[in-house]
Amino acid sequence: MGHAFSATPVRVLVVEDNRDICANIATYLEKHDYILDFAYDGISAMHLALTNPYHVIVLDVMLPGMDGLTFCHRLRQDANNETPVLMLTARDKLDDKLSGFAAGTDDYMVKPFALQELHVRIQALYRRSQGKSDNLLTVSDLTMNKSTMQVHRAGQRIDLNPACIKLLQRLMESSPGVVTRDELETLLWGDEPPDGDALRSHFYKLRQAVDRPFKIPLVHTVHKIGYRIAENA
Repeated sequence: MGHAFSATPVRVLVVEDNRDICANIATYLEKHDYILDFAYDGISAMHLALTNPYHVIVLDVMLPGMDGLTFCHRLRQDANNETPVLMLTARDKLDDKLSGFAAGTDDYMVKPFALQELHVRIQALYRRSQGKSDNLLTVSDLTMNKSTMQVHRAGQRIDLNPACIKLLQRLMESSPGVVTRDELETLLWGDEPPDGDALRSHFYKLRQAVDRPFKIPLVHTVHKIGYRIAENA
């Protein structure tokens, strides 16, 4: 499916099993410079949501595989993913809306809806989320929340010791640039780095946690200079 691009395209995942509705959404939103992905069931949607950096998720409630409420709850509670969710439903009772908000949705639209309103609501969620984005560092499928210091990759929680968290934060803030060994040693130990190669030991632990369980390595050594974190070596 063709994508329309702008200087700052908004990436949207549309989760809807009615393909006619998906086609109508695509026809309208791609005129407004969105990058769109589609999933037609909850399980496929979860895979996409955890492996791609979306700005907004448009989510139908009634889905095969995993319903929208379960999807939203797992996205928030299990994956600690805060991507804004706009929930679509044919149900317009208050209890149904409250169930959606309790599961973690950010906004609610009742079918049938006007595509212009969908566009406006996505834009509102996007603008609101950008105010929070300063706290979230993202490199490929790796994220760090600077408020909570929680690290996730591909939706999986990664536990790191304080030294590795400091190193990872500096690398992610500088990505894809190189951070020198001297700068990293100063970050950990000030003007009195320990004898031996303690920094290499910390990077061994960091790689074991961040890279080893996954297919694509993100932490790279730049010979005789330092380290960098990026999807490409």
